[in-house]
Amino acid sequence: MTRWNDGTDATASVSPDITEETNALPARYFTDPAVHEMEKEKIFSRYWMYAGHATTIEEPGDYFTRTIGGKQIVIVRDKDREIRAFYNVCAHRGSKMVEDTPMTDPGNTNGIRCPYHLWTYDLDGRLRSTPQSFETAGMNRDLEDEDVPELDPKRNGLMEVHLDSIGPLVFVNFADDPAPLAEQAGTLKEELESFPLEEYELARRYVSEVECNWKTFSGNYSECDHCQANHQDWIKGISLAESELVVDDHYWVLHYTHDEGVEADEALVEGEARFYYFWPNFTLNMYGNADGYGTYIIDPIDEGRFQLIADYYFRDEELSDEEAEFVQLSRKLQEEDFELVERQYEGLKSGALAQGQLGPNEHTVHRLHRLAQEAYEA
Repeated sequence: MTRWNDGTDATASVSPDITEETNALPARYFTDPAVHEMEKEKIFSRYWMYAGHATTIEEPGDYFTRTIGGKQIVIVRDKDREIRAFYNVCAHRGSKMVEDTPMTDPGNTNGIRCPYHLWTYDLDGRLRSTPQSFETAGMNRDLEDEDVPELDPKRNGLMEVHLDSIGPLVFVNFADDPAPLAEQAGTLKEELESFPLEEYELARRYVSEVECNWKTFSGNYSECDHCQANHQDWIKGISLAESELVVDDHYWVLHYTHDEGVEADEALVEGEARFYYFWPNFTLNMYGNADGYGTYIIDPIDEGRFQLIADYYFRDEELSDEEAEFVQLSRKLQEEDFELVERQYEGLKSGALAQGQLGPNEHTVHRLHRLAQEAYEA
């Protein structure tokens, strides 16, 4: 049941079943700055997080950056062609080294250099070199040059981050001893690896900042009850009555069936769009009427803002007119959703609603809320 804020502690924990009354997260979990700080530790530091696509860093020295829950990292392909992930933090005095620039990633380098004091690291994270001022004591009258200790390249190297993958999709985990990615992904790993995702190239990227909590947008993405009223151009080719939502432990899939007559020109999944949501904040969209797919990274900035990185992959980075038109339609859907979730967030911030009520076809949203609560209580 819906609970209004009447000045009492009116909320309860999310129920284990959507048919029970308290089936949504209390509103304060979307608006409270303390919850955002808690999520940095309990969600974004403990689960496997999507970092990026292996095909964007194919050559040694290719790299891209990510910021996840306030932690900045560099993902780089080393000289042995292995992909490595490191904190974007210099071992000297903790300076950030590489600028976090999602619109200009990827880059290429023969080594990672800190601009502060020019400590330089090899692609495997080992310290390669330091300036002469760290090898001699010319300005320190109390120390002789021969007494300056030699820096051990490994012990003074970059701090590595756990890394694993699903096909070309690269994930990182900041926990000390995380469970395998396959355990979190379950059957999603095998399902996604059955598709030739590695045969597609990054063709377009859009980066947007949206004024709402990341879970607000995630909930909107996870249901289509709002589609009939708000996505008229898109649903023209979709048979919503024949669509289906499938929920697993840490992921769910929205299967949208295309109407007969909608062309599927060698589509990755012909005739059916599949929208995957992988907890906590990664999505992969296979459209069913286009030979390509898209990914979203839903990155929280604070309790009231998130950054969406939307990438589109096709057989060739040079898009045909039809592919470019398709991307623009997808972008239009995003902008329509931005308006919806920002309006919802304005209502949540008013303080009137203590706890919402989910409908019978919002069981994917219910699962999102349950996973959040389980993480908070862990």
